[in-house]
This record gives sequence, structure tokens and C-alpha cells, in this order.
Amino acid sequence: MVCLGNICRSPLAEGILQDKSFKAGLTWSIESAGTNSYHTGEPPHPLSQKVAKMNGINISRQRARRFTASDFTVYDKIYALAEDVLQEMKRIAGNEFDNNKVDLLMNELYPGKNMDVPDPWYGPEEGYHEAYKLIEKACDAIVAKYSIPNNEYSMIK
Repeated sequence: MVCLGNICRSPLAEGILQDKSFKAGLTWSIESAGTNSYHTGEPPHPLSQKVAKMNGINISRQRARRFTASDFTVYDKIYALAEDVLQEMKRIAGNEFDNNKVDLLMNELYPGKNMDVPDPWYGPEEGYHEAYKLIEKACDAIVAKYSIPNNEYSMIK
């Protein structure tokens, strides 16, 4: 899962998809990253942690990292949480960019609509709840789509 700073949306997406895949009996490895390095090494935003915890998910041990071109070699599927993030991923990856491995997260719910998960960074807590709800629905769709028992996928959010 990839967003801009890897402290708001993508940590939520990592936590939600990891939780849902585990509960579905899947052995997926889910990670997240950001296209910038402003927050590298930092934990998720306190409101992301709060909203995740309110939903039974602990994301406090996650640490922000920067998306790299090599992520296309490491991961089977990469979801961008917004169109501007996807464009920055293309720039960072250069020749390593693999269009077959990447999609916008919300396309799992609304194919071809290219919708963003709004960034709650500058807003009040309610924006984090809204982001959580959107991400959760998309993660439900991902688990349903790829839920093949004992099938291992390595994903980045």
C-alpha cells in the first residue's frame, strides 16, 4: 500500500489488509510505503493509530519508509491510494515500473473509476474514520478476489 508520507492512509491499509487476510487464513505479507521521505522511520499518525485501534487493529509498530523501484521486484501487487501517488511511483520506479502489478486501491471497489482515498492529514479526526471505511471496503474486495487458501501473495500498500 502506497500513499504520500506513509503515516496516514497506507499504514491503515497495511493494518486492515493484514488483519483481514490473516482472519481469512491467508499467509500474505502486507507492507506499506510512501512516495516521499518526510516521515521515514516515524510511526503512523496518532489519529491513524487511534482509528485503527478503535477497530481492533494495532498499527503502532509500523514505521514509515520510502517507496523504491525495487518494490516492483519484491511485491506481487502494489496499491496506490491516490492518482498523484501513482504518478510519483512511476517517476521513482522509472524502467522498473510494472503496470501489471499496480493499481489504485479504490479500483478494487469501483473498477476503472480511478478514485482516490482522500488524505486526512490536514483535517479533523472524522477524515481518518472516512479513510478507514473506504480502505476497509476495498480490502474486503481484495480478500474476496484473491482468497485462495494457502496461496501466498506479497503486497505493498
